[in-house]
Amino acid sequence: MHCYISRMKRCLSLLAVLLASSIAVSAQTASIVGTWGLAGADKLLPDGTRVSDYGPNPHGLVIFTADGYYSVQIYRAERVKFSSGDKLKGTPEEYKEASLSTSVHFGRYSVDPVKGTITFQIDRSSFPNQDGTTQVRPYEMKGDELSWKVAPRPDGSVPITILRRVR
Repeated sequence: MHCYISRMKRCLSLLAVLLASSIAVSAQTASIVGTWGLAGADKLLPDGTRVSDYGPNPHGLVIFTADGYYSVQIYRAERVKFSSGDKLKGTPEEYKEASLSTSVHFGRYSVDPVKGTITFQIDRSSFPNQDGTTQVRPYEMKGDELSWKVAPRPDGSVPITILRRVR
């Protein structure tokens, strides 16, 4: 009987540890759920210098739903309007500027709080080469501030997105 009680105590202890771990992971994952306003869109240059990537005071919003969907929108504050006033009649320069002044994508996401990563399963993006891809990004959460780094670009710069929880 003593052996049985001893095994039961070990099983209950293990169950308690697993349950506590599960609750901790759920709490950390749930903490990303909500609406986040863009506080900064920077890039880290290869020499270590940090500069604005979307100009001063960029605009944006990121939404993470409890059921695993997300949407990211980042825009330069100052955007060139099409002189024709018609989206279908822009000049090559206007189209280029419109493309380079935004970063938008949506799809599904998951968080690994142990590794400190967010995995984006991108359904569609303003950059078509990202459609249908999966991207893993290291993140940091400090209170109501969330930030993540994007993989280095061909020029070696690393984009950094900084968000604040919208209340």
